[in-house]
Amino acid sequence: MKRFHIHIAVDDLDANIRFYNALFQAEPTVLQSDYAKWLLDDPRVNFAISRRGRKPGLDHLGIQVESAPELEAVQSGLTAAAVPLAEQKQAACCYAKSDKYWTVDPQGIAWEAFHSLEQIPMFGADDVIQMPPATPCCGSTQNDPSQ
Repeated sequence: MKRFHIHIAVDDLDANIRFYNALFQAEPTVLQSDYAKWLLDDPRVNFAISRRGRKPGLDHLGIQVESAPELEAVQSGLTAAAVPLAEQKQAACCYAKSDKYWTVDPQGIAWEAFHSLEQIPMFGADDVIQMPPATPCCGSTQNDPSQ
């Protein structure tokens, strides 16, 4: 089963945590000094916010899958549609290690399809994925984990 993913960059993490706790009527599943994530079943969404020096607003959207075969099915569909696609295996991002595929929609919004493999104790320092237009996640051009 797939879960919709939304990641929003914020300037005030605490104020946003209070807001989304009230909106979702739930506490974050993951809470770090620079990041919070709610894995909700109603609605079925992986909703994340972070304070990582990015411009506040929508960072990227995604589809989280539960298995490698589901991820490959999403990848096959994107490949068949001949859209820009970048593979990122064993990515260390958002306190998780994941296999991912990145693309960008016609409006320039970054999308990731990913299968999380395990939790890790840091936000991450994976390589920047450059798509036209540039759509990096969870790193910087200097591979700096404090993005």
